[in-house]
Amino acid sequence: MRSTPDSTDESEKGTATRVLRANVSDTVLSGLATLGRSLRLGAEATGAGTSDMARMRFHWREAMRQAWFLITVTAIPGVLMAIPFGVIVSAQVGNIVRQIGADSLIGAAGGLGVIKQGAPLATGILLGGAGAAAIAADLGARTIREEVDAMRVMGIDPVRRLVAPRMAAMVAVAPLINILILVMGVTAGYVMAVMALGVTPGSYWESFGAFTTPFDVWVSLIKSMIFGLLVVVIACQRGLEARGGPRGVADGVNAAVILSVVSIAVANTAITQVITMFFPTRMA
Repeated sequence: MRSTPDSTDESEKGTATRVLRANVSDTVLSGLATLGRSLRLGAEATGAGTSDMARMRFHWREAMRQAWFLITVTAIPGVLMAIPFGVIVSAQVGNIVRQIGADSLIGAAGGLGVIKQGAPLATGILLGGAGAAAIAADLGARTIREEVDAMRVMGIDPVRRLVAPRMAAMVAVAPLINILILVMGVTAGYVMAVMALGVTPGSYWESFGAFTTPFDVWVSLIKSMIFGLLVVVIACQRGLEARGGPRGVADGVNAAVILSVVSIAVANTAITQVITMFFPTRMA
């Protein structure tokens, strides 16, 4: 008995559906497994770093070297990102605010936009691009050259020796880059408001000081540290799990950058919603 074309099409559709479901299931399970390994690596590195600091055995020289490298690759790009961002925020917000006759609020709107969102996001993206790529490439090269396995054979913990110093460096550098971007962004927005929109300097700073509080600055700094922690954990995890030679290192670097940026976007959305819910913006 021959099968009809309709039955053949239905069979093919059923097979395609089962394959698609299997692929989706495998992707979800793989993602959860990767998340679990990243959380475990982050916990191990935090514990090892804290223990080494308490016993005065922390590898400060490696941490300082990594911190200086991160500063050199992110400081100038941070300034170049902060200036146009501050100008764009001030121009867009200023045009809208002027239409409703509230020119005095341009400083508050532009400043809060840079402090709460622009500075920490720019910091995270910079660290997730340059920092994550460098860390993943370094650890990936060490992994495929079997240096990491050699360290384990000699009784040296790679997490304690390689990951913990990089984590300390990233967490220390993130707020510094955030402050740099914050200052440059607010200054660029101020120049734009005064020179192009005709806002008086006193009015700009008065509204900026009325709505901006130290709490907003602390939130910006803490967000940048959280983003830096996400970046370094993801980059180290992808680097230590690199396989397959140079191609594997390249894939690890690409995955580290993409996952870092996506994680920063998701974390920023969650943090912003929580802060907006419990700490709404008020006049100082």
